[in-house]
Formats: sequence, structure tokens, C-alpha cells
Amino acid sequence: MLLSKLFLLRHLQSRWNEENRFNGWVDTPLAENQSKAAKALAKKIFSFKIDAIYCARLFRNMDTIARILEHDKKYPIFVHLDAGKMKERGHFKDISQDDIPVYVSEVLNERYYGKLQGLNKKEIIKKYGVKKVQQWRRSYQVAPPEGESLEHVYERTVPFFKKYIEKDLQQGKNVLVVASHNALRALIKYIEKISDKDIAHLEMNYGELRIYNFDKLKSKIAHLN
Repeated sequence: MLLSKLFLLRHLQSRWNEENRFNGWVDTPLAENQSKAAKALAKKIFSFKIDAIYCARLFRNMDTIARILEHDKKYPIFVHLDAGKMKERGHFKDISQDDIPVYVSEVLNERYYGKLQGLNKKEIIKKYGVKKVQQWRRSYQVAPPEGESLEHVYERTVPFFKKYIEKDLQQGKNVLVVASHNALRALIKYIEKISDKDIAHLEMNYGELRIYNFDKLKSKIAHLN
């Protein structure tokens, strides 16, 4: 059986995660004291050969990659996929055996939380109630005020996944994807064929890793852990 592996990793805890604030597209750093978690993740991930990494453009995702790679022999070369000067001038093809390509795109960014970004979650729950806030955070079709629903995130992340990541898996590559919570929830919904209703119950913790086997012959992805 010809299998490649897909690793989905939620970034390590950010400063605003620690402060219980809606992060969204605000580009905040990781919280302090993440070294132990990074080392543990590296031990799990790099027991396998990783051929390519994809990540969101937000710094907390890129920094997570840099920190886990401190415990591996390779270091990241960030290759920007989005249109702009970074794609044109920062592109580099001659990746050596000591490097690993990290393909960066804002398509994999967290859900845009609109007016909620930066606000404390407990305060928002007091104002709008648990049920409404839970709908904004976990339902498939309900969006926070002036923000994105999970359906919107699905519509931008899944085509990207099909274009780049599934293609790499089909070529026998092991791929690591590092992104934020709702981008990963959208991908998991697609991969595991989770219904619009049931996706509301899916959550991933900071630094949580999910591993899948990809069967090249059947073009099928199966949850491994």
C-alpha cells in the first residue's frame, strides 16, 4: 500500500489566546513558555520525514514552525504563495537537503472575527449570551458581526488544499500544515466529511496534532491518531 502522511497542527498558544481575546487576523506573537510544547511536538512530527510544510501568513503560525524546527536538523525557507513582492522577490527554488520549504499563504489564516477581534471572550459572552457567542465561534453558517463564518473559511481553504496539498500527497510527500483553529476545522470537515451540524462539536487545542494516512492508489485520506 502506497501511503503518504498529512499532519495538521494548530499553532502554539498565542499571547491573545492566553489573554482570552478574539485573535482572528490580528497578527499577535506566541505566548511565553512555549519551548516545552514545541520540543514535544518536534519529537512526534520529526519521527517521520517531512517533505513540505504549509502555513498561514500570521506570525504565530510561522513562529510555531520555526520553534519546532529548532529541534530538527533542517531549517525553514519561507516561500510566499500570495501575489505581491514577497512572491516575486522572495522566491527560491534551489532548496538543499538542509532546508525545508514552508509555503505561506493568508488563505490558511484564521477566521476573520470582524468587530470581535481583540475583545475579551468572557465580556462578549456577558453582553450577548453563551448561545449566540457559541454560534459565532463554532457553527458552520453563522458569522460574527462583520466577520467570516466557518463556511466562508471552508470556501477559501479547501480549494487551496486541493490545489497544493492534495497534489503533494498524491506525489508521495509527507506534508505538515500549521494553521489556526478555524482554518483547520474547515480542512478537517472536508477530509473527514463532517456534516454542517456536527462540525460545531469539533475543537482543537493549541498545539494539537492530527495525523492522517493518504492512500495514493485510492486518493483517500484516513485519520490515523
